[in-house]
Amino acid sequence: MKIRHIWAVTRKEFNHIVRDRSTLMLVLFTPTLVLLVMAYALTVDLKHVPLAVLDYDQSQVSRAFVQQITAGQDLDLYASAGSMAEIEAMLMRGEIKAALVISPGFAADLQALRGMPMQVIIDGTEPESGSFAVEHIANRAEEFISTALAGQLQAQGLTVDTLQPVDLRIRTWFNPGLKPRNDIIPGLISMVLGFPALSVALTLAHEREHGTLEQLLATPIGRGELLLGKIIPYILVGLFNAIVIPLLAIAWFGISFNGNFLLFFGLSALFMFAVLSMGMIVGVFMRTQAAALALSFLVIFFPGFFLTGIFFPIASMPEEARLESMFLPGTHYAIITRGTFLPGVGLDVLWPYALMLAVLGVAFTLVAALFFKKKLG
Repeated sequence: MKIRHIWAVTRKEFNHIVRDRSTLMLVLFTPTLVLLVMAYALTVDLKHVPLAVLDYDQSQVSRAFVQQITAGQDLDLYASAGSMAEIEAMLMRGEIKAALVISPGFAADLQALRGMPMQVIIDGTEPESGSFAVEHIANRAEEFISTALAGQLQAQGLTVDTLQPVDLRIRTWFNPGLKPRNDIIPGLISMVLGFPALSVALTLAHEREHGTLEQLLATPIGRGELLLGKIIPYILVGLFNAIVIPLLAIAWFGISFNGNFLLFFGLSALFMFAVLSMGMIVGVFMRTQAAALALSFLVIFFPGFFLTGIFFPIASMPEEARLESMFLPGTHYAIITRGTFLPGVGLDVLWPYALMLAVLGVAFTLVAALFFKKKLG
């Protein structure tokens, strides 16, 4: 294997990337664009959920409770309903996503320490908004109970702790606000950085489709040199994105990066090697760009979306799906990106995933080289 042969193919591929606007757009700008679109689409912080209230009690206590749960930007008081029929009509028209029904005797039951009789109705067509409203009302109800009963219990010589024999304190590490974007965006990086793999597959299929691949093989350049020369430019372009995209996540979305950036950069190179090797396999088998594009989405991107743990916990998947996920570079790289961004762990924790990326990269390259010989030999 000669370095000058690899460099000749690498230089040719660089010229192709620079001259072909579609390829340049795909490998250089598409990952950033996809991250921006998906980050905004998938990490929406719920706010201003419209709420209707039907207050049968009409007491000062019930009005204070409604005022407390609608304070801030989480729930907006859309209407004070006069009957269940009004609530049903607003739900049918999609004007509200949740309704709070306060029962008669709300204040009396609360002061008698019998609880807070109320009902929450949610719009099942948007369960996220409904679940958010239920959780918000439940949290504010606990706060309201503590505030409303504190004076009464103090007058009786008691404390709020008397009603709370269990002292439950919750502490959240790494993402105290439980903001979805802090978890999803580092995971999305592992998916959008895989776009150069699509370019590798399309390039090999294009050259096979137009007969230029056979012309290259007629030169002294070996098959291994050809594959390495083609993959190196995309690794370098991918590493450029491995710098730009994390900076975008930090500066634009406010994601904290608590790890070692040099370690992250090095592990990103391993990921690019592994995922581009998958792209080479697709390009070796497909003879047309259309077929390569379709297979790339089926083999690389769809599994990367559903099986890498970005959106669905791997531990909750069936055993067959968990096994399949282990053969996807994005599975291991998603753990690396989240580990370096949020808790800031080092190689002592991430080395098994780095090892798996290296193993997958070598294995995919060997498979591509083996079938490349068989297909063109």
